[in-house]
Amino acid sequence: MKLFYSPGACSLGIHLLLEEIGAPYELSLVDIRQGQQFSVAFRAVNPKGKVPALQREDGSVLTEFPAIAWWLGLNFPDAGLLPPGDEMRIRIMESLDYMIGTVHMRGFTLALVPQKFTSAEAGQADLKAHGTMIATEGFEALSRQLGARPYLFDGFTIADAALFYLVSWAGRANVAVPQNLQDYRERLAARPAVRRALEQEGLLAAR
Repeated sequence: MKLFYSPGACSLGIHLLLEEIGAPYELSLVDIRQGQQFSVAFRAVNPKGKVPALQREDGSVLTEFPAIAWWLGLNFPDAGLLPPGDEMRIRIMESLDYMIGTVHMRGFTLALVPQKFTSAEAGQADLKAHGTMIATEGFEALSRQLGARPYLFDGFTIADAALFYLVSWAGRANVAVPQNLQDYRERLAARPAVRRALEQEGLLAAR
């Protein structure tokens, strides 16, 4: 397998899942800050022009965080990333959809890159404020879901990979993080697989 990633992007969640699984994989850097996601070479891999993208052993490429995470959970069951049982899996997908579709795409995207949507400074300020509000409300909801448990569900799952990268973004957008989510991030960052992914992406100093 080969993971196309950019340091600190949402691809970090897939990276740490690969480390949790322990199967052989390669990393291919796509520096989104330099616009490499729009290069001809990467567009040939993922025409959508974004990370993560996972090239599987048969050469096919899978894109979109939830789809990649779900595939990894299904195909490496010994890692325990996707528990058995329809109800539990539905709840995990429910959480993934909220984290990616709302907290990430509607929250952090607007808070961090409002210039993608308007060139007007006043409009950018409004979008940033709106995105920050959505991300803050999202963390409050996820904080309630987590409660005093160590993980979102019974044991570490693919949903935790998404929540980890989101909480890691909070400082970039000045989004308030409830204490239990702060403790959660520190706890996950101490997991050997997560620490390896952070080290490989040069992110330990940014914690």
